[in-house]
Amino acid sequence: LQTAFGDVHMAFYPNVAPKTADHIRRCAELGLYNTNHFFRVDKGFVAQVADISGGRLAPMSRMQQEVATRHVPLELHPDVKHDRRGILSMARNDDPNSGGSSFSLLLGPAPHLDQHYAVFGEVVEGIETLARLEELPTRTEGIFVMPIERITISSTY
Repeated sequence: LQTAFGDVHMAFYPNVAPKTADHIRRCAELGLYNTNHFFRVDKGFVAQVADISGGRLAPMSRMQQEVATRHVPLELHPDVKHDRRGILSMARNDDPNSGGSSFSLLLGPAPHLDQHYAVFGEVVEGIETLARLEELPTRTEGIFVMPIERITISSTY
């Protein structure tokens, strides 16, 4: 993920969460995260990428729309934890099988997410970028701590 604050390189766990890892990788390959943004940056907790359908500014082709609106089932592994900074965790709503294109990059351990949200990878380069995001001014809206300035994802590669 390329941002004005630095790049974040991610590695996926296809043996732990194959459908989730494949879906997020496919979204990135199709450029669906381009012009999307981090809508949430909660220091010490998560930096969360917005759902493509609601966060992306660029128009999408019909095929991109079809991929962007897919959902994946909840994939849990008892030995894989939300135990450190840089873990990738699938976002979802109350339905456990509602994971779409929004995901979080952990900014610290979050054991309360274990066995409730799918871990599907980790940040392998760009931990310093996450630290830069945490230092940006934020505002609180309901349960969300959000950056005041839009943190745009310019491209994926």
